[in-house]
Amino acid sequence: MAAVEAMRKAPVVVGIEDKAHENLRYIRNAMEGASSFTAVSGWGLVGIGLLGCIGFLLTRYFPGREAWLTIWLSTAVPAVLTGVLSIVWKARKRKTDLFSASARKFALNLAPPLVAALLLTLALANGEAWESLGGLWLLLYGTGVVTGGSASVRSVPVMGAGFFGLGAAALFLPTAFTPWLMLAGFGGLHIGFGLYIARRHHG
Repeated sequence: MAAVEAMRKAPVVVGIEDKAHENLRYIRNAMEGASSFTAVSGWGLVGIGLLGCIGFLLTRYFPGREAWLTIWLSTAVPAVLTGVLSIVWKARKRKTDLFSASARKFALNLAPPLVAALLLTLALANGEAWESLGGLWLLLYGTGVVTGGSASVRSVPVMGAGFFGLGAAALFLPTAFTPWLMLAGFGGLHIGFGLYIARRHHG
């Protein structure tokens, strides 16, 4: 019995290899956290998603090319403001540097596809190909979120991949599907991932 009791009280010996793996895991997690832009706001994405739903509903009540373009472009302005302001809010809340290397990488990777979407809108809005704009918006926005999200938490590029898939589908399916795919992306994906990010990443 004394021998058994002594074995119970003996300190657990941790191997050098196990200790090294534990240290490497800690260092890796710390580096990932330091190199990720974590100020993407889940609540901001939810707000953008609600604006997307409103835009979709308005296009149901006001059909036609000019109304469709006006509604979606008018929706994009407050959506961009919501995204920017929510990022600033979360960055201040979490004391995140908005000019860090990861923040600059996020912005520089996100911007080019969005600028391309704007230029294509200007080029195609008055032509016969305007019905392809919804798919192009989804595709290019998804591209920007995937590339920009590579500097953020993992769920952001996953959301971007969802937009990319919806955009690709919109370009090849009949145009009657495009409004519903836009609702699924600009409304549903934003709200769904926004709630997840808000809960998992504290806002």
